[in-house]
Amino acid sequence: MGKPGQQRLHRPHRRWSPVLLSPVLLTAVIASLAYTTPRSMAFSRILPAAPALAAAMWPVLPTVLLGTVCFLLMIGLGIVFPDLGTGYTAAGIVAVTVAAAYGSHVRLQREQSLFQVRLVADAAQQVVLGPMPRCYGGIEVESLYLAAAAEARIGGDFYEVADTGFGIRLLIGDVRGKGLPAVGAAAAVVNSFREAAYDEPDLGGIAQRLEASSTRYNAAFPPDDLMERFTTAVLVEIPYEGGVIRILNCGHPPPLLLTRQGVRVLDPTAPSPLLNLADLIGDQYQTDTFAFARDDQLLLYTDGVTEARDRVGEFFPLADWMNRQPLAHPRELLDRLHRDLLLYSNGGLDDDIAALAVRSRETPSSLSPLTAHP
Repeated sequence: MGKPGQQRLHRPHRRWSPVLLSPVLLTAVIASLAYTTPRSMAFSRILPAAPALAAAMWPVLPTVLLGTVCFLLMIGLGIVFPDLGTGYTAAGIVAVTVAAAYGSHVRLQREQSLFQVRLVADAAQQVVLGPMPRCYGGIEVESLYLAAAAEARIGGDFYEVADTGFGIRLLIGDVRGKGLPAVGAAAAVVNSFREAAYDEPDLGGIAQRLEASSTRYNAAFPPDDLMERFTTAVLVEIPYEGGVIRILNCGHPPPLLLTRQGVRVLDPTAPSPLLNLADLIGDQYQTDTFAFARDDQLLLYTDGVTEARDRVGEFFPLADWMNRQPLAHPRELLDRLHRDLLLYSNGGLDDDIAALAVRSRETPSSLSPLTAHP
């Protein structure tokens, strides 16, 4: 079972919709015109178009059956109109039907291959986006992942959460690029976080570990241009004593904090280097501390959210949208974000989307280390 808010992979299947019935409708229209119009117009000559169209959407057997129907229709037309040139058109129908059957067979093989590739891609993505517990003591965390398109189920967006001796630690980020190279870079960062989050006493130490892992991966699998493969990321720590959150931002879109007073954009006081670029721009990491009261909502997200566009090219106004949301369960917040993003972009997302919603439901004294509940 997939995580809430994540697209699930299904084997392709066909339903008899009006579009899939179009070859039948085309056949009926051509036959009607051929019987009701003057013979000089010879609409019957375009009957081979019906099995040709069927090959683009039907399996082999229905395509052959439709070609047979067109052949019989042509024979009937030849009986009614003896001087119609039935032999040439019937031969054309047979030739097109054979070619259409072969084309349908090749298309189905390619669809099956695509499905298998998507299964592998989905499995690779699951390695990066591991199972997400919904409650860590009094901290509720929910996740959302959306691929930009059904064919693009694999990308460089990632997130992870760890319940450590230092507090609840979260990671969200985005590798520039698509496909398996981006997933490999994301997996290197996530796996490093899964170890470093339990060992490093501060977020700066974790960031250095992530930088080292990213650098090693890019050394092992070098891109054509170093600037073509970098990673933006946000690290968050929620200490067990409560009341605050600590954030280290490595060039990533700033988190949003929804409180009873409204929305606050948690911009860093000083920039930290993007992962894999510390050798070029320095390795000075800045951690900022913000108040985090009970029922406050923290939203972490990738740039696919803010770069979603409407029909006129306007970006999704995330901060304004967040300001209109009530203080609710994180799942409700992400479900509304999912719905409104699809409505805003008319279902045409241009980039993958990942998001984490976090809420504290307990008083500080009730939080304790290593109390994660799935």
